[in-house]
Amino acid sequence: MKETFAKAEELAEHLKEYINNRMDEVKLNTAEKTSGLAAAVIAGAVVFFFFMSFIFFASIALAFVFTKITGELYWGFLITGGIYLIMALLIWIFRVQLLQLPLMNALLNQFYTEDEEDE
Repeated sequence: MKETFAKAEELAEHLKEYINNRMDEVKLNTAEKTSGLAAAVIAGAVVFFFFMSFIFFASIALAFVFTKITGELYWGFLITGGIYLIMALLIWIFRVQLLQLPLMNALLNQFYTEDEEDE
């Protein structure tokens, strides 16, 4: 009878250890995926900042090019603003195909590609 209790106690101890190990694995996996996503977001933000700086200065240069063509400063900036308005409308119309689906796919790939590699 003592042997049965000892084996049951040993089994319970192994079960507790297994559960603790699985919980640690889930915590580490979650931390790894979260840190990977955070790194991707930070890298994207840095690239976005430099890209927006480039767009800003290129827009000013383009406005001055149109100013030289038209002869009036306001026409150069209005034409440049009109180009951005048309681009914004096109992006709004096609936002699902251009923005939502690629972002969702990128996030899903970030979370699930590592799981497939582990198996």
